[in-house]
Amino acid sequence: MKMVKAIIRPERLYDLISALEKKDFRGMTVVEVFGRGKEGGLCFGERQYYELAKTLVMIAVNDDRVDELVDTIIKTAGSGLFGDGKVFVCDLEEVWTIRTGKMDERL
Repeated sequence: MKMVKAIIRPERLYDLISALEKKDFRGMTVVEVFGRGKEGGLCFGERQYYELAKTLVMIAVNDDRVDELVDTIIKTAGSGLFGDGKVFVCDLEEVWTIRTGKMDERL
């Protein structure tokens, strides 16, 4: 199993949720975050913005669906501009369901 974490532009969130639901990716956690990438923020005139509003979407997924999920995120959340975000894929060692107290073998 993998944990896919996508940092995206906030205005792309609802399009992404819709695209993910169409592909049967329903479980996710969404968090409003602030940060910056390699560009170091934005500069408008004399104003410098060091941290920008972004949205973090986290989805646990079985290994056999990782490529499909990442492809959906990139195609839906991307605009081709700086600041579109990043997608991180991390190994998940264990997943437990709180209600049952049992470890999940598949999601």
